[in-house]
Amino acid sequence: MSARIDPPLAMLAELTHRCPLACPYCSNPTELLGKSAELSTETWADVFAQAAALGVLQLHLSGGEPASRSDLTEIAAAAHKAGLYTNLITSGIGLTEKRLYALEEAGLDHIQLSLQGVAAAMADRIGGYKGGYDRKMHVAEIIGKIGIPLTLNAVMHRENLDDLPATLEMAQRLGARRIEIACVQFQGWALTNRSALQPTPEQVNRAKKTVAEAIPRLKGKLVIDFVPPDYFSDFPKACMNGWGSTGVNVAPDGTVLPCHAAATIPHLSFENVRDRSLEMIWYHSEAFNAYRGTDWMPSLCQTCERRDIDFGGCRCQAMAILGEAGAPDPVCRKSPGRAVLDELLETESSQIEPPQFVYRR
Repeated sequence: MSARIDPPLAMLAELTHRCPLACPYCSNPTELLGKSAELSTETWADVFAQAAALGVLQLHLSGGEPASRSDLTEIAAAAHKAGLYTNLITSGIGLTEKRLYALEEAGLDHIQLSLQGVAAAMADRIGGYKGGYDRKMHVAEIIGKIGIPLTLNAVMHRENLDDLPATLEMAQRLGARRIEIACVQFQGWALTNRSALQPTPEQVNRAKKTVAEAIPRLKGKLVIDFVPPDYFSDFPKACMNGWGSTGVNVAPDGTVLPCHAAATIPHLSFENVRDRSLEMIWYHSEAFNAYRGTDWMPSLCQTCERRDIDFGGCRCQAMAILGEAGAPDPVCRKSPGRAVLDELLETESSQIEPPQFVYRR
């Protein structure tokens, strides 16, 4: 039986694909949209008003690097005017003290600062941007001075997962209220670098122990959100809490997606806010209803006790690994596709010398 369609609670607004960094784990598509394709300030303002009317409460301003847009302050002001809680997801590059004060004045509620590493040499190498680490530390200092709530977003993988204890220490030192320890999700550009980024089982086990010890120790000081590597789990997570259930993404050109990577599913056609209202797309578009609820599920998932827990897992992951979006998530131990994933893991995580990064340029 399909679930009732509730309004979305959160929106990810990908303002641009432009970014000074070249992170090999970037989840943006390999074919990036140029500046000329981006929605205007006025169109974004209209989208935010539509989102608020639809029921969205939280807005995440993302990219690329949203500071690449000269109108970022105007965009933040429009989101605040619409009554949305606004979170800026940024590398910090392009944010000056003047711009940060202007964003705070415009009503920005929160900043999520990405972290590529705890030392300059590694962070700049992973981000592909010399001086990026020092710039990030300066921006974090200004954020603390202004008093905007800060979350650190630490994308972890084979190259930096062993630095997890130091990453937690850095979050406290920078005055972050929350840290998201996000083990890399293999979509977009990250899929190109999967072999280089894939952690070892030993690294994953140590990371889980570190987080389990840190959560009670830092309670009241630092909130820790841990996204463990999908491939090493026995069961899939409910990706986006279920397709088309709680979140909506708008790409730089206005394409509306149920998740960040949904455009990788070739048989689906996604509509655009330039052509149709957000409400109509959310409730009535074929793409949003394709994997909504449980009616679409194969029999293995339909009869599983986890049917209403993980909703069949991630459609984009099934597409990336098995080439079939409607298949059970290959992470699931009950899925025939798990054998494919196990073979892949055995090959990639056992490499003594993983391949070099292919940077997003």
